[in-house]
Amino acid sequence: MHHRSLRIGIVAGESSGDLLGGRLIEAFKSRYPDAQFIGIGGSKMIAAGCQSLYPQEKLAVRGLVEVLKHLPELSRLRRGLIQQLQNQSLDLFIGIDAPDFNFGIEKVMKKSGIPTIHYVSPSVWAWRSGRVKKIVEIADLVLCLFPMEPELYQQAGGKAVFVGHPLAQSIPLENNLHAMREMLKIEPSRKVITLMPGSRVGEVDELAPIFLKTARQLSAQYPDILFLLPVATVATRVRVLHWIEKLEMADLPLRLMSGHAQEAIIASDAVLVASGTATLEVALCKRPMVVAYKISSFTFALLKMIVKIPYVSLPNILLKRFAVPELLQGKARPQNLAQEITQLLENPDGVAQLVDDFHQLHQTLRCDTDSLTTKSIESLISTSAQ
Repeated sequence: MHHRSLRIGIVAGESSGDLLGGRLIEAFKSRYPDAQFIGIGGSKMIAAGCQSLYPQEKLAVRGLVEVLKHLPELSRLRRGLIQQLQNQSLDLFIGIDAPDFNFGIEKVMKKSGIPTIHYVSPSVWAWRSGRVKKIVEIADLVLCLFPMEPELYQQAGGKAVFVGHPLAQSIPLENNLHAMREMLKIEPSRKVITLMPGSRVGEVDELAPIFLKTARQLSAQYPDILFLLPVATVATRVRVLHWIEKLEMADLPLRLMSGHAQEAIIASDAVLVASGTATLEVALCKRPMVVAYKISSFTFALLKMIVKIPYVSLPNILLKRFAVPELLQGKARPQNLAQEITQLLENPDGVAQLVDDFHQLHQTLRCDTDSLTTKSIESLISTSAQ
């Protein structure tokens, strides 16, 4: 392809991007061992051979207020990074997720004649079609995690490829409820519900009280029920414990777990989950779920204006129908949630149908990501070399 070794710029903003980047670098280097990757990455990308010019932690900023606080530092960092990358005579630049940070870099790279790839499409299918055009202008190719995404870019005159979803590869196609219960020392006959009130403190404060009250109602109905609640971080654990104390729920049959969300999901009969990536995780573990979400009524009104699809949860978006119940805003009340969970526990036929749908979804989202990403990089470099 090239007589000299390839030099590829690559930037990932957080740990999910680091995972994708690490795999992409490994896959590409297995074909082109002397290819060099330079930019910003986390431990997985560095282990795969990426030279990280800045620590990735500097980019992992959550939430608007924090972003605004860090803005001067972030734009300084980006300017410095762009300068360093421009001195590298790159063959290609790959921005992984972190659109607010990466789009600016991609724009500059493309202007200076370097082909650009954006890996992970923002949720353009849900809103602002103008966003698609903007991305088409700055990225020569978009690598998509979901099969319905490429078409949107193609309609806007851009190029995009579906390369598979990382969760669909890391979660096994088959799993065993009984084996998982044995591992977690849970009686096979118990009803088990996993509660997933979100991975951020704000979500937990909004949903944990509602989920705990729902659990209280369900435990009155099912005396031998057990609730599992995997917490993502120390901060979310602290908030959950705060709500358990405040609502006097210490006697609830509840087991807090640090991480291990997938184990908790697989061991459960049904899952009560906040809208987000976790809903996809539950679907790929083939468990029935009830999705709940609450945000400020102002934000919700705003979303209503710009969102153009009737669903919010990924399983419904991907299956193009209301396969799983979604209770949003005022509907997300303990009474309603308990009722929906009871429906799942009492309706094995409906659940079996759902499990079938989730199996098909899993197959669809599972691709040979490694060869697809490698081919995409090759084709861009060879066209630009001509």
